[in-house]
Amino acid sequence: MYYQSSFGMMTPGVKNLLFANIAVFLLQFLAPALNETLVRLFGLVPLLAFNHFFLWQFVTYMFLHGGFSHIFFNMFALWMFGVELERTWGTREFLKYYFLTGIAAGLSTALFSWGSIIPTIGASGAIYGILAAYALFFPDRYVYMYFLFPIKMKYLALILGALEFFSAYNQAQTGIAHAAHLGGMVVGFFYLRFKYRQWKIGQNFFRSLFRRNKPYE
Repeated sequence: MYYQSSFGMMTPGVKNLLFANIAVFLLQFLAPALNETLVRLFGLVPLLAFNHFFLWQFVTYMFLHGGFSHIFFNMFALWMFGVELERTWGTREFLKYYFLTGIAAGLSTALFSWGSIIPTIGASGAIYGILAAYALFFPDRYVYMYFLFPIKMKYLALILGALEFFSAYNQAQTGIAHAAHLGGMVVGFFYLRFKYRQWKIGQNFFRSLFRRNKPYE
């Protein structure tokens, strides 16, 4: 995906998240003998998180990734959408939102697969929260999927949300944590609607689906 706007200078929150994720991925890649231990201890394993109180896993799982394409697309989306959001909100609020949606995504997938010993890893839940936030604040901003197909953010967010909703029941077969993606989006939506209720974020998003003006551009 690519969107028609200037990325501008890298913001500190996004930069530090990128560095942290890339550093952990390099450790996974350069020390493959440790990777299984890292994933077991710091990935999100519902049985360990709930039954043995490995509560740190709800945060640390976001910094582990399953391969180059996994981390590349997550970090690309973080950079592409996160910079402008951080400039709009400030670093503290942006990081709070990132970890809030990431933790909510982890809780969603852990509750959905209660007692499972299969670890969930990746920042995708927080990234879907970022996508939801960008769609709420910049609903009429165009995104070029695969660098070819233009689509407005408000439509992209609705499409992705619907896909994750209908895919959540099959995540065991696909190996993709659809419940985490959906959880990040839903919690992000309601948090922002309450946080910025004076801007009527939720109402303006849905109204913008049926009108041409661009309230946030």
